[in-house]
Amino acid sequence: MALGYTLVYGIIELINFAHGDVFMIGSLVSFGLWGTLGLTLLTGPLGLAGGLLVTLLVAMLACGCLNVMIERVAYRPLRNAPKLAALITAVGFSFILQNVGLQWLGGRQTTIPDLIRSQDVLFSVGGLSVSHGDALAILATVPLVLLLTAFVTRTRLGKAMRATAQDPEAARLMGINVDTTISVTFLLGGLMAGAAGLMFALYQTRIWFFDGFNAGLIAFTAAVMGGIGNLRGAVLGGLIIGCIQQISDNRFGGEWTPAVVFAYLVLIMVFRPQGLLGEETREAG
Repeated sequence: MALGYTLVYGIIELINFAHGDVFMIGSLVSFGLWGTLGLTLLTGPLGLAGGLLVTLLVAMLACGCLNVMIERVAYRPLRNAPKLAALITAVGFSFILQNVGLQWLGGRQTTIPDLIRSQDVLFSVGGLSVSHGDALAILATVPLVLLLTAFVTRTRLGKAMRATAQDPEAARLMGINVDTTISVTFLLGGLMAGAAGLMFALYQTRIWFFDGFNAGLIAFTAAVMGGIGNLRGAVLGGLIIGCIQQISDNRFGGEWTPAVVFAYLVLIMVFRPQGLLGEETREAG
């Protein structure tokens, strides 16, 4: 999720507050697809692996298309408007998607089957236990991050994205289709949100229409902590916040965890305002 935030901000300097709710839609799509594919606790390993792979691809595609639609309908017409207009529109789309989730599942948290037995310990190293959910998250995240990094750094579209982030007007003069580049950026952000939605549903074994707000806030914090606009910084920020959350939950209790996370963010912003791996972004003209 943090990757989605940092990609969009790096290109058009917009905090896409609807991104968290796109993630929530991804978890709902994943849950709905499980029922369509007939995935249950009795499904065999091969069937489960194949079903989850199909679910991952469909959830990513659905959220990617949704994100592109949001950009085309809500953000592109406001490209030259004051930043506040696009920000308010992002908040508005966030509320729209929340209500879609509310109508989809209702207002209560929905418990879903623990298909991978996420909390069962897979192995332990030096007293550190790695569960099925931990292993799946790592196995899914690492390839996606590597593929995204390779796309941004090595492909023509990736170079166009970096050029647009540096100076959109100069990129346009050099023949880059800025509108298409921005749409591709939103597509990539949506793909990451869809993958995150599936991982979240598998790990937490419950979904809720309000998950997007809470998770989006933490993901945005991770992007800022690592350095908004920096892909490696987003990953680092997410890992650090995950560690802080686990330590705080065990030492102080879950009710104190948000305060601890944001206190750490404040300390980083005081001593390193650009984030841990922050890079300079272009000045708004």
